[in-house]
Amino acid sequence: MSAMWIIHTELTCTAQAAHGAGNFLWRPTMTQHSSIDPAEVARFSAQAAHWWDPNGPFRPLHNFNPARLAYIRDRLCSHYRRDARAPVPLHGLQLLDIGCGGGLVCEPMRRLGAAVIGADASGANIGAASAHAIEQGLDIDYRHTSAEALAEGREQFDVVLNLEVIEHVADRAVFLGACARLLKPGGIMVLATLNRTLKAYGLAVLGAEYVLGWLPRGTHDWNKFVTPAELAALLAAQGLAVSGRTGVVYQILTGRWALSADEDVNYMLCAVKKA
Repeated sequence: MSAMWIIHTELTCTAQAAHGAGNFLWRPTMTQHSSIDPAEVARFSAQAAHWWDPNGPFRPLHNFNPARLAYIRDRLCSHYRRDARAPVPLHGLQLLDIGCGGGLVCEPMRRLGAAVIGADASGANIGAASAHAIEQGLDIDYRHTSAEALAEGREQFDVVLNLEVIEHVADRAVFLGACARLLKPGGIMVLATLNRTLKAYGLAVLGAEYVLGWLPRGTHDWNKFVTPAELAALLAAQGLAVSGRTGVVYQILTGRWALSADEDVNYMLCAVKKA
């Protein structure tokens, strides 16, 4: 049942409840055709101040992070022919984390050498992420904006991270279209999301929200979950080809998350943009 622990909150929160980020004032730049779902942004607003508390409401993401960070590092190093064992194997790469939340992935990517931009629809998330990065002495460019607004500019990136976001957006095609435009030709996108299966409904919705109460009821909308085949088709429509895929499962005996062939609940995939 622990596979339900992945809380899909990387998109989350409004500025009102960021107790530790209230001094940061951002105004979002949104486009007319935005994929942002205001209800999803607002749903987790009360939790924005707790991103970096390993025992707080984001504990599931802290527990999940080692597995997904290792996958991201290894896939990026394989794609760009880097040595994953090097101290800063991602040096020189421009990386964008869309729906970065409080920066739980941005900071490790920066430590691995990438130049990182973290973007989120929530000013509260950006405030919390920025404050923590300053405390850690990390130069990360955090922006309160949307994928569509960023895509209106001329910036493009070697890497786009799209983690636990697509199941929260209002329009998948619009969102992925913007993400694709932000990716350089030959660049790689890494995505993580939930599969739309009965198993995922039982674990991520019924179990986590209604049986164990680990998540507020209504956190997940099973109808917004996306199958690997659907996601691959959406990416192909934007000129991206899937280059790798893995499931991520919770191992009860070890208490750790691990990569697996089981994609029934959580899965990650990589897609490369045509050069």
